[in-house]
Amino acid sequence: MSENYKIKDINLAREGRNLIYWAEQHMPVLMKIRKDFEERKPLNGITIGCCLHVTKETAVLVKTLKAGGADVYLAGSNPLSTNDAVAAALAEDGIHVFAWRGLNEKEYYECIDSVIDASPRITMDDGGDLVTRLHTERRDKIGEVIAGTEETTTGVNRQRVMAEKGELEYPIIAVNDALTKHLFDNRYGTGQSTIDGILRSTSVLLAGKNFVVCGYGWCGRGLAMRARGMGANVIVTEVDPVKALEAVMDGFRVMPIREAAKIGDVFVTVTGNKHVIGKEAIDNIKDGAIIANAGHFDVEIDIPYLESKSIDWKEIRQNVKEYHLVDGRKLYLLADGRLVNLAAAEGHPSEVMDMSFSNQALVVEWLINNAEKLENKVYPVPEEIDRKVAKLKLETMGIEIDELTDEQKRYMESWKEGT
Repeated sequence: MSENYKIKDINLAREGRNLIYWAEQHMPVLMKIRKDFEERKPLNGITIGCCLHVTKETAVLVKTLKAGGADVYLAGSNPLSTNDAVAAALAEDGIHVFAWRGLNEKEYYECIDSVIDASPRITMDDGGDLVTRLHTERRDKIGEVIAGTEETTTGVNRQRVMAEKGELEYPIIAVNDALTKHLFDNRYGTGQSTIDGILRSTSVLLAGKNFVVCGYGWCGRGLAMRARGMGANVIVTEVDPVKALEAVMDGFRVMPIREAAKIGDVFVTVTGNKHVIGKEAIDNIKDGAIIANAGHFDVEIDIPYLESKSIDWKEIRQNVKEYHLVDGRKLYLLADGRLVNLAAAEGHPSEVMDMSFSNQALVVEWLINNAEKLENKVYPVPEEIDRKVAKLKLETMGIEIDELTDEQKRYMESWKEGT
């Protein structure tokens, strides 16, 4: 161990370097930004405090920030999402990383405190725990922060509540809401990586099974689409009438969770809310069903209630717990109810995180130049950054698109021409 980092095993660094190298080969936009940052050093002298999933893709981001001159401190944003080999490689490369897979709640917040102790000027959060910690237990350091970014729907929701109540003490850019983030990361990334986590854990055949997606936001849309692609019969549960209607029009069955519980074979929560699979659902879920969560926190499934209704449980495969219920049913919980795509797989594919993390890097530079003009609110990613990321991504894919002619521009800017 070192005061500069706290990880599981520094000897894993070689394996981690190979993983990071693989991600770099599939993140061309962020690598272009890194090359530019290396030349200009726009982040010189800035300490950035991050609370992110410590994956190979995150490694590409934090190494890009370091290349731009930043001093980077990194804690994991979930107890089971850290790749220990990646953490070791980052530690060897001078990133102050405090994370290892399987830490308990006390250790989790100690790692976040280690990041806060560095007095970051910019925070980069995934889920909101770093921001919340600064606003509650670690207010001694909050005055040194000029701005921050937030990566996820869950975190943005928390910070919008803080802003509405007048309790947010520095501006936050909602990177999650960038078009080049949520339309791709949330939809295609979550869709593919969640299926990946389920299959790595269980090796079950999805074709022909009733696959219940709880929540039809962008993540739920992507998951439902990918499950259907695997041949599953997809059922959606929702509380929002507009989203429910969209799911119906997209060709999915929609019903309350109490009804879906009786016929579902695989259940995945992806809502950001609490006890989506709660007492009523657990009491009715059919024998042998598989239950997983792809939302940020482990509260979407009422695990305490599941345990209270069980005689015992045992881990029968890695990331699969079999619960024996008092009424004779067996239910299978994946990854302790935590993010199944990160706890049981590798998270989103590098290609999609290329866009999300390119937004993060460019927004950090933008904040350094503009934070003093902002109020303590949650702001969208500047449109010019969003569009730049899309343009760069298309270029790296070898795809060209049309441009408006001068005549078309004049037409779009006028109002008199009609029938």
